[in-house]
Amino acid sequence: MRRNLFVFLIAAVLAVFAASAQGGNGHGNGNGHGHGRGHRPPSMSVFATGFNNPRGLKFGPDGFLYVAEGGLGGTDSTVGQCDQVAPPVGPYTGSTNDPVMGGRISKVAPDGTVSPVVEALPSSQTSPALGFVSGVSDVAFLNGQLYGLLAGAGCSHGVPTVPNGVFRVDGSSWTLVADLSTFIQTHPVQNPPTGDFEPDGTFYSMVKSHGSLYVVEPNHGEVDRVRTNGDISRLVDVSAHYGHNVPTAIAKHGVFYLGNLGGFGPDDGAGDEHVYQLKPNGHIRVRATGLEKVLALAFRGGKMYALEMSTTAGGPTPGTGQIVRVRAGHPREVVASGLVFPTGMTIGPDRAFYVTENGFGFPAGQGRVVRIAIH
Repeated sequence: MRRNLFVFLIAAVLAVFAASAQGGNGHGNGNGHGHGRGHRPPSMSVFATGFNNPRGLKFGPDGFLYVAEGGLGGTDSTVGQCDQVAPPVGPYTGSTNDPVMGGRISKVAPDGTVSPVVEALPSSQTSPALGFVSGVSDVAFLNGQLYGLLAGAGCSHGVPTVPNGVFRVDGSSWTLVADLSTFIQTHPVQNPPTGDFEPDGTFYSMVKSHGSLYVVEPNHGEVDRVRTNGDISRLVDVSAHYGHNVPTAIAKHGVFYLGNLGGFGPDDGAGDEHVYQLKPNGHIRVRATGLEKVLALAFRGGKMYALEMSTTAGGPTPGTGQIVRVRAGHPREVVASGLVFPTGMTIGPDRAFYVTENGFGFPAGQGRVVRIAIH
């Protein structure tokens, strides 16, 4: 992601803390807003709490909701051991096998009870002045098996012994299936970013399709296919088509759909981001325009929805996150708003939206999942 992202990120987080000190942060009492034609206001409530930098989430075949958590970072440094991310974003510090600081996957019962599935996964954070934390960024089920996506590992993140990659969860243990750090280092994209290049990448989203997993890497700008035997191949180099536009979100509905975060610099205008249609042969084209800072996509009843982390131009603004309906050739239709730094979204068996909120910049245990029912 672009260097300016983190500069604005810290300013936004400070604004959140200031707002919290004055008595609230967004819709904490379950109040939300719906603005679409014919929509009654959505029913919004807190479903589960106690997460550390929550990100992607999926319902499992057991009916439980599985949540990826970035963790709390760490203090281990690899300066002098490998290429580092340039200041002010880097150098990173990280943790490995730390049950307190580490990333994890948790599961949520239908009654909202949270329990750990696997803990002590790698977690890392940017320079102390910024403190953005990454760890496990998404989860997916393939043939009933749970897989996780590591974004906070790799030597450039202060985790020298574990690369970024896809891992399989067996009980309370995990096994790396595919080494994504090595793959992206040996298969560079056409237009990588300058200034804040991430040697190990910052993988964000993962979806299953036809026996494989597909992962999105925002910093380099690519979508890669991962087989369960560890084979990795590139589906599309997004940077070759659209430059450094920071693709983040992926969903499958017949074909793939991608959403992008965009840049956070002064040249960023409101509604500059897009949804792209991506075919299995790698052909990519713009499907919808006019979105802002997209971090997740989901389909409900055949209709596509996007999660916008913030809706202001430039840096993110707390409390402006929203869910919008996306249709080609139409303005986006807001169906729920007032979200505070939402980072992931999925549709539940009850057809409600489940969204991870307070997804970055908050103290330990302050992340949560909110349930949003659209009438």
